[in-house]
Amino acid sequence: MRIKDLLNPACIKLNGSAKDKADAIEQMVALMAKSGNISDLEVYHKGVLAREKESTTAVGEGVAIPHCKSDSVKAPCLAAMTLPAGVDYDSPDGDPVKVIFLIAAPNTKDNVHVDVLSKLSVLLLDENFTTNLLKADSVEKFLAVVDEAESAKDAADKAEKGASGLPQVLAVTACPTGIAHTYMAEENLKKAAARAGVTIKIETRGSSGTKNELTSEEIAAATAIIVAADVNVPMGRFNGTKVIQCHVADGINKSEELVSKASKGDAKVFAAGAASAADSDSAKDSGGRTAYKHLMTGVSHMLPFVVGGGILIALAFLFDGIYCKINGITPDGTFGSMLPISAFLKGKVGGVAFGFMLPVLAGFIAFSIADRPGLAVGFLGGAMAANGTSGFLGALVAGFFAGYTCLLLKKWFSALPKSLDGLKPILIYPLLGMIIVGLGMNFIVEPIVGTINGWMNSFLSHLSGTSAILLGLILGGMMAVDMGGPVNKAAYVFGAGMLAEGHYNTMAAVMIGGMVPPIAIAAATLIFKSKFTLEERKAGPVNFIMGAAFITEGAIPYAAADPAHVLPSCIVGSAVSGALSMAFNCTLMAPHGGVFVFPVVGNPVMYVIALLIGSAISCIMLGTLKKKVAE
Repeated sequence: MRIKDLLNPACIKLNGSAKDKADAIEQMVALMAKSGNISDLEVYHKGVLAREKESTTAVGEGVAIPHCKSDSVKAPCLAAMTLPAGVDYDSPDGDPVKVIFLIAAPNTKDNVHVDVLSKLSVLLLDENFTTNLLKADSVEKFLAVVDEAESAKDAADKAEKGASGLPQVLAVTACPTGIAHTYMAEENLKKAAARAGVTIKIETRGSSGTKNELTSEEIAAATAIIVAADVNVPMGRFNGTKVIQCHVADGINKSEELVSKASKGDAKVFAAGAASAADSDSAKDSGGRTAYKHLMTGVSHMLPFVVGGGILIALAFLFDGIYCKINGITPDGTFGSMLPISAFLKGKVGGVAFGFMLPVLAGFIAFSIADRPGLAVGFLGGAMAANGTSGFLGALVAGFFAGYTCLLLKKWFSALPKSLDGLKPILIYPLLGMIIVGLGMNFIVEPIVGTINGWMNSFLSHLSGTSAILLGLILGGMMAVDMGGPVNKAAYVFGAGMLAEGHYNTMAAVMIGGMVPPIAIAAATLIFKSKFTLEERKAGPVNFIMGAAFITEGAIPYAAADPAHVLPSCIVGSAVSGALSMAFNCTLMAPHGGVFVFPVVGNPVMYVIALLIGSAISCIMLGTLKKKVAE
């Protein structure tokens, strides 16, 4: 069924006019009556008005699509009217409505007309389509415009699906936290593909798991696969397929370039087991990028333990703090465990969960390097670091040490008979790996890294005045440099590591630095409207929520559009907030959560003041540095 099959020529009125919205709807209902498909016109009219009371059916750009599904409709049909002078229709963009399509749908289970009406809605969002409808000087030409546009869309849809009906390009997006970058890259790649007329399917590997997983049939048919990820993803399935590997940020900022390359097959053939340098389009920095991916794989698996456990421990301290204030008690060495609920949260749940932080970090770094054989050995190294003196730094070393040890063992024992393949991962690799890593951690890593860790802890513990403010300045600024990229993650990982060592002021400086950019941008889009496009202004207020939730990535589209002005503004504001947080001696025992964990912030009033000051500075700088945009 096509749109013209539902549009009776008798139900079309050209060059009409209406006094107001009610008059326009009344005229449209009268036109619909000419179709002969309405059994009770009064009931249908009331149904259209009732729908209009729920919310306006004007969709913007001079278009309205009133509709009603009713028992009074015998068969699906359309009515249309053009109003060159326009009519006030409560449009969301304030523009007068010049094209109206009225929809009548029968109240049945048979919804064969839905696809047609959905297609019409999409066509009406095309400014050229509505312009051509307004130019039509006869009903025949009006129908011809509709038919031509519908045919063009059908042809485009068919071309996108291709002969096989499978997507032309595939993509995988994944970031360390799996919260923002993963889905922003997905969205930008989809938009780029739509603009290029390329059909795409994107697998997202976020914090809630893998969604839209690619099938073997799709992989075999794709011209190329874009892997925009900062953590390791299963790559063996892409063996023999053209693959473009890049940072997840490239999926956001270079989406059009990536889609263009992938659609042309401009990529290297991936060989499973090959070194990253051979597969990546960024061979010049593949060594550093590979290490970063291994680290971020460990961090991404560590975060749920750190965040969940950290917040529970922080709540234990909060409850005991309230208890001490009410009863005038001076906290002793049992602070955080005085009340039964505090003892439970800290000792039985939160503390246990937080204790997994370093073993999980090391285990999954090793897993990223050597696959499953590295997991157990990495866990051992991380646990030894946690129970020794090397702490967070020791766990980092342990992860890489265990991973490359297992990788070497796999190479050494590759010549063993195939009959022993089942024995290697459960006996040979873990046994020898644990012996080597255990000895190395005990006699090399612990003494050396433990000394470094002790010195660093002592240094941080005695930080005060200018030194503490400088550290806060650096950490806060780093959080805004690339907003979720390597520099941002380096600052966050440092803050989380120091949290495990009991330095709560560093985490406070890190989080506040990450909250400033989206909050400042949201405020700037409301205050300095001439400096932002209409689309940026519409999306701006959402960043208040993202900033409040400590999701720095909400600022990325604005930074990508104008990095020369947005990045310096955000970096300065974040650095100031981080410095003030340190100066005010604010502390934070929860490694994430934004405003939702403010109750467990030490010196919360000054923390809020620091956040507001930094956000205000960035906002003012944005308004000053950014140039006016031409609408």
